[in-house]
Amino acid sequence: MAIISRIPLLGGYADLMLVAIAAWSLQERVETSWHWAILGGLLVGWTSALPWFLSLSGYLLIVLLARIMVRRLWQAPLIAIFILVFLGTLIVHFLSIFVLRLMGSPLVIGDVLSIVTLPSLFLNLFLALPALPIFRDLAVWVYDIEDEE
Repeated sequence: MAIISRIPLLGGYADLMLVAIAAWSLQERVETSWHWAILGGLLVGWTSALPWFLSLSGYLLIVLLARIMVRRLWQAPLIAIFILVFLGTLIVHFLSIFVLRLMGSPLVIGDVLSIVTLPSLFLNLFLALPALPIFRDLAVWVYDIEDEE
C-alpha cells in the first residue's frame, strides 16, 4: 500500500485499501468483509490527515454496496468490481471534499474533481482489474471453495 500510494497521477493517488476491500467484498462466500472494512478504515484514517471516521464510513459503504451487488450482479463480477470501485472512489472523495469544506478549506470543486478525483479514479480502476482474480483466488484458498469452471 505504501508503494502504490507513492505513484501519483496529477494530484490523485491510488487507494489500494479501497480496491482490496471492494475485491474481497465481491467474493460470494466471504463473511469477513465487514471486519476488513473496519480494520482498513481505521488504519487509513490513522495514517491520513483527514478525520478517522471518513475512511471508515466510506469503506463501510463500499462493503454495503458490494454485498448488495453480490446478490444482484454475481453473474458479471468484472462489471461489478468496476462499478463498485467507481462508486467507492466517488463516495470517499465526495466525503473528503465535504469534510474539508466544513473544516474551512477553500477548495474549488471543479479543480478538485479534475486534478484529484479523476486521476485517482483512473488509478483505482486500473488496479481493480488484477485485484479481482487475486482476491478470488485468495477466497478460494481461504474458504476452500471448489472451482466450478
